[in-house]
Amino acid sequence: MTASVPPADRPFQLAHDPWGRLVLREPDGAEHVGVVPVRAFPIGYPNGWLVLCDAEGRELRCIEDPASLPKDLGRLLDQELAQREFVPVIRRVRSVSTYLEPAEWEVDTDRGRTRFVLKTEDDVRRLGPYRALILDAQGIRYLVPDTRALDAYGRRAVERYL
Repeated sequence: MTASVPPADRPFQLAHDPWGRLVLREPDGAEHVGVVPVRAFPIGYPNGWLVLCDAEGRELRCIEDPASLPKDLGRLLDQELAQREFVPVIRRVRSVSTYLEPAEWEVDTDRGRTRFVLKTEDDVRRLGPYRALILDAQGIRYLVPDTRALDAYGRRAVERYL
């Protein structure tokens, strides 16, 4: 799916490449691979101000009113935001296949039991003294709000990567 903004409004295009990464094509032909849309004010103003960031988190483009974008572009951004904002909370770690990567994890989340593959230890990030974020091979993020709330097995599994 490719979506673009009309020429009168500083045109740009967004599309997925063959690997599923979002690509921003600027009017001058420059391309940015691995673009991530982010809500600038997700709580106070959730329907306004989107920021398109590059793979390193640098701001590439601001969109003040996403509702003013063409429908196909708005739909594409909504899909990307839904995937980014889908963050199941891990309540229990049932098993980890191995401590070598890739490793298959089976967990209970606030949305039910699931399995995912952890590609590398770099995909587990500490967010504070007891919080962690785990990124699976499909790009889904899982939150561990407090490692102290996990049982001993779950704590060891998560903290091994921190």
